[in-house]
Amino acid sequence: MSKRKYSPASDYIVPLNINDLQGRMLKAPSTSMKKREILMIYGHHSSLERMIGFAEELRRYGNVTMPDLPGFGGMDSLYSVKSKPTLDNLADYLAAFVKLRYKRKRLTIIGMSFGFLIATKMLQKYPDIAQKVDLVISVVGFVHHEDFILPNKIKLPLRVMASIFSRKVPAWFMQNFILNAPVIRLTYKLGGDKNSKLKGFNEQERKKLVDFEIILWKINDIRTYMDTTITMFRANVCDTQIGSPVHHVAAEVDRYFDNHRVEQHLEIIYEAVYVIPVNSKVHAPTVVATPKEAAEFIPTKLRRLLSKQP
Repeated sequence: MSKRKYSPASDYIVPLNINDLQGRMLKAPSTSMKKREILMIYGHHSSLERMIGFAEELRRYGNVTMPDLPGFGGMDSLYSVKSKPTLDNLADYLAAFVKLRYKRKRLTIIGMSFGFLIATKMLQKYPDIAQKVDLVISVVGFVHHEDFILPNKIKLPLRVMASIFSRKVPAWFMQNFILNAPVIRLTYKLGGDKNSKLKGFNEQERKKLVDFEIILWKINDIRTYMDTTITMFRANVCDTQIGSPVHHVAAEVDRYFDNHRVEQHLEIIYEAVYVIPVNSKVHAPTVVATPKEAAEFIPTKLRRLLSKQP
């Protein structure tokens, strides 16, 4: 029997239509004999293309599915169906996707940063889904606004900006007149080496990264981005317990979160917390995560877990 020809994960991006929202999802088959069903939920400022490197790495351990979130990755926003991107509504959307995609199948959930917050809220609201999950994995995730360690000189302006541009007219103005290529390029140029995303890259590499940032800012709904920024700074889902353990991948140096506080809050929610530290100086990989960069956030302990039969 001839072996199936290898195709990169990017070849498996297909349309997604759910609850009158048009978007995309990645459905990449396993590259090994392992048949674990892996659902990955990406973070706040992201897209399927940004996470391709993670999909390539995770395919070694099973079939990988990654859906767009409403208002992210180019998907229609919840505002388009006269709803709002609250944490509850995003959790409901994710639950609808799981019930549609997996039905009676068991699955592994990997949530990255804000994506983990949404996944946790879903598991709290839908115990029937929680019972189908064999592994819950956080990759630099959080569950409480006190997990943030951003100084007030950064946090307060972000809150004010988010409050203004989460409104319909200011968001429309920003999307159409501020978030254009020249302004975004100038902003990153002025930031220079102070921007962690651009550190360690030469001019040519920086240009590619900024070009992709322009795409992200254009395809992601700015009103959703701002509204969910407010959600993150108010988040607290420590009111409902989940009867399963969580494996938490924590960056050694995370400019956003206090790892000790994150662990404490996770212990309130989950049955047990297993912290897996990674020797990373950044919260997440660069704008476009290559398989090599993604591999850093899938350490050996996590790979052993994923290799086991579900």
